[in-house]
Amino acid sequence: MLNAMPVVRDLRSLLRLHGFRRLLAVRLLSQGADGVYQVALAAYVVFSPERQTSPAAIASAMAVLLLPYSIVGPFAGVLLDRWRRRQVLLYGNLLRAVFAAGTAALLLAGVPDWLFYLSALSVTAVNRFVLSGLSAALPRVVDTEEQLVVGNSLSPTAGTLAATAGGGVAFLVGLAGPKGGTADAMTVLVGSGLYLCAALASLRMAPGALGPEPELVLPRIRAAVASTARGLVAGVRHLRARREAAQALSAMGLMRFCFGALTVMLLMLCRYAWSDGEDDGMALLGVAVGLSGLGFFVAAVVTPSLVTRLGRTGWMTLCAALAAVLTPLLALSFAPGPMLVAAFVLGVTTQGVKITTDTVVQSSVDDAYRGRVFSLYDMLFNVAFVGAAAAAAALLPKDGRSAVLVVGVSVIFAGIALSMFHVKHAPTEEGHPAALEGGAGGEPHVSRET
Repeated sequence: MLNAMPVVRDLRSLLRLHGFRRLLAVRLLSQGADGVYQVALAAYVVFSPERQTSPAAIASAMAVLLLPYSIVGPFAGVLLDRWRRRQVLLYGNLLRAVFAAGTAALLLAGVPDWLFYLSALSVTAVNRFVLSGLSAALPRVVDTEEQLVVGNSLSPTAGTLAATAGGGVAFLVGLAGPKGGTADAMTVLVGSGLYLCAALASLRMAPGALGPEPELVLPRIRAAVASTARGLVAGVRHLRARREAAQALSAMGLMRFCFGALTVMLLMLCRYAWSDGEDDGMALLGVAVGLSGLGFFVAAVVTPSLVTRLGRTGWMTLCAALAAVLTPLLALSFAPGPMLVAAFVLGVTTQGVKITTDTVVQSSVDDAYRGRVFSLYDMLFNVAFVGAAAAAAALLPKDGRSAVLVVGVSVIFAGIALSMFHVKHAPTEEGHPAALEGGAGGEPHVSRET
């Protein structure tokens, strides 16, 4: 058994930090609203009785909502390294509250799909600024490297759990309210209210509390946008010079690809293979989301201790190996029980790798570049997920049962495990095991600009 007392002690030390508590409150409210909004969109796109959803339709919806991040993401990073991040959290959540209310109005009006997707895209595009700002701001509200590791376990995972709870609220609103577009509109309005609460919560922090340093803040947007190209080149060069961060991001991108493919499969199973109606399918999806959220929580609890024992690369290797072994054992039956257990397992392993990757990036990237790198990180996340949806659309039948997809993602998980195992044991120029270690292997390596 892992000793949970050090984790509890570290969490208490973090929660005594005023800045950390206030940033966490903004994250919880903001991502709780994301959960409400995303479940409302899923209910409209996947489970509406009048729609005959297919894997291709789900992939198209994901492409519309996520691929534009590939354009917005780099701009978000450059601006986050110049705008005050607290102001990004304030105005970003205010904008999302307004846009979400507009989405609700469109659902009630029964507009064409393209207009609905444009409204949803407005909400999710602003989300890039908010989530990147939350990640880039975290090192500003903790004092030590150890607190940063625990903060990366607590903050993103607590946000994911808040999104899961928001999804649960959305399920309840959908089940208790009227059917069709009216229920979806009511759910979106709940999300709009939570976005407003997140904006108000950010006012508890001083405008300059989350950085960047005042001398890096450009007074005019035009000057910041004009430097986007140069800033992106500098950000990529900065990341290329930090091999540990690049390796961790590659592993996380592949894990995200596998998670996305299995998510589309689960959606189709809930819609067609496991249920006869909209309510049954939504209920099963709700259980899967809840178990995945429980896996995220378990990952947050065990990751700090396991990083200390195994090192960062060792823990990432173990997560990928567990996913490679357990995914085919649980998923190839395509039965609800084993698949729901698989949702929990993938929640633990995927979130364990993400927590570790966040810490590696934050420890290896200088503060002046952190916003750009985290925006590139988000861009990789979304491109991987859309690519997974496209692959799933090509492989999945309408009922969602595809042994080829399950075996394929298991092979990818195994490849990640082997690659990270090689990284852990490969000699460096000094003849010692490679980087990406932050626990038993010694002090974390923190790169500096020369």
